[in-house]
Formats: sequence, C-alpha cells, structure tokens
Amino acid sequence: MKRLALLLPLLLWSHGAHAHPHVMVGVTSEVVFVDGKVTAIRHHWTFDDMYSAFVTANLGQDGKDPTTQELQPVAQTNVESLREFDYFTVPKMNGKKAPFAAPKDYSMTFDSADKTATLHFTVPLAEAAQSKLFVFQVYDPSYFVAFAFKPGDPVTLTNAPQGCSLSVSKPKSLESEDSKKLNESFFSGLSPGSDFGAKLADRAIVACP
Repeated sequence: MKRLALLLPLLLWSHGAHAHPHVMVGVTSEVVFVDGKVTAIRHHWTFDDMYSAFVTANLGQDGKDPTTQELQPVAQTNVESLREFDYFTVPKMNGKKAPFAAPKDYSMTFDSADKTATLHFTVPLAEAAQSKLFVFQVYDPSYFVAFAFKPGDPVTLTNAPQGCSLSVSKPKSLESEDSKKLNESFFSGLSPGSDFGAKLADRAIVACP
C-alpha cells in the first residue's frame, strides 16, 4: 500500500527533470442531470502508456494484464488524493464556481490493446442546481499533467432536459513569445496560486432553456 500511496504525489510533483507536461491524460466526461438539475460529472481519464505502465507495475499474474479488482486500490488512492486538488475540475453554474461533494463510483480499467489505464469516477456537486449555463474545464494549474478532451464526442449529457445543448471549445493558441517561455524554469517559477493550465484547457459548455 505504501507504493500505491505514492502514486499520485509522484504524478503531481512539478519539479522534475523533464519538460512539462510530464503526464498526458485523455478525458471523456458525462454531465449528469436529475430532475432537470445538474448533479454530477462522471470522468473517464485515460493515462498515457508510460504512466499506465508505472501505475500498473507489479500488478497482474502470470503475465496477464491487471484486473479491475487488482486496480481498485490504485483507483481509490488516486481519487481520494485528488480531493485536495478539486479533482482538477472547475465547474461553474451561471458564472459562479460550484463546489463538489465526496467522489463515488470509482474504479480503474486496463486496455490490453493500447496498454493504457483509465480511471473512472464520479464527482457530485455539493448542491444540485438548475442552471441555464453550466461550464466546466479539466486542467492542472501547473500544467504538470496535460488534460485534453479526446477527439470525437468527449462530453455527453445524461438525462438532460429537452432543449439542452452542448459544445466543446478549444483554448486559444499562445502567442509565439509566450510559447518560447514554456520551459522547465518557467513552470518551476510559477507561484502556488498560478492558474497557467487554464490557458491551455478545453472548455465544455452546457446551455439549457
């Protein structure tokens, strides 16, 4: 269990020897409605193959891929540790940040073909609300972890009222001068309150009548 407890702190440690980002995560998400109100976001985060190899090391038996049951302690450790960082998810209801309640329904699966691990978990909103405009982003402020919505239809609506629409927007490209600054020294010098990752984050927008 000590090894498992170190997984996420290692993932989040932002002063490594290599250039940012250190870990790539492909995201798909579901916005969950109940009785016309947004109640939760269910995430599915697929880690890059290198981090997946690390997170599943020494799991699996007789050369087989790790099972969901074997990965459950890894899922629990990661999800519980993510609480400190608000699950790298920033939801806003009508322009105001919406806090989360405790996560639930977490698990991890392993794709034998791609050799990638995917973390599944639901983060309920602390208070369900009927919102004409619900927006959320998934990002690491330090850009140590690069989150990006997967191609296709990465965000879906579950039990949404009739007439709700969904769009996903990509961030604006950084100016060339800003791009030149993106080295390890730049990221190491970010203040604790910096929110640089927001500049590079995708945005999901849900509009309801």
